[in-house]
Amino acid sequence: MKPIGPLMVEHRLIERMIALLKKEAAQARKNNIVDVEFLQTAVDFIRTYADRTHHGKEEDILFRDLALKQLAPDHKRIMGELIGEHISARKMVAALVEARQGYMHGNSAVLKDVIDLLEELVDFYPAHIEKEDKHFFYPILDYFSKEEQDKMLLEFLEFDRKLIHEKYQKMVEGLEKKNP
Repeated sequence: MKPIGPLMVEHRLIERMIALLKKEAAQARKNNIVDVEFLQTAVDFIRTYADRTHHGKEEDILFRDLALKQLAPDHKRIMGELIGEHISARKMVAALVEARQGYMHGNSAVLKDVIDLLEELVDFYPAHIEKEDKHFFYPILDYFSKEEQDKMLLEFLEFDRKLIHEKYQKMVEGLEKKNP
């Protein structure tokens, strides 16, 4: 398997969640109410799976290794765009969390913000995924030898193996700071 294989498999699951976000946004716009529990689950998915797991492998491993290569200007530009898009996605999710909190505390005026942010994420992810799948992943493989690709794939697996421990260690540390 090529190292882009797991990344593309992850894209398929992210696309499924984005389809659910699209349905939720449409329902919320139609009914003027949002499912706050669904939002909590969706935010957890995006932060843990799409961002930390998926973007983490891209940024911490793939992009790190690509930065050591002499990239063609187009590939370098696309990598920069992808990094910027990851940052934008994090900001959208943070804003969604804030809007959800306001909505949960009775501020119905933020419902529009919640819906708008859901729709922004729904618009963002398919274009981002297409850029990676169709314009970046395959061409950048040429920068790596078979041995480098195999090493990267193993590093991806190790990254995933450690992730659950990292998530819950940070959770406990955060709780300890709140309750010393």
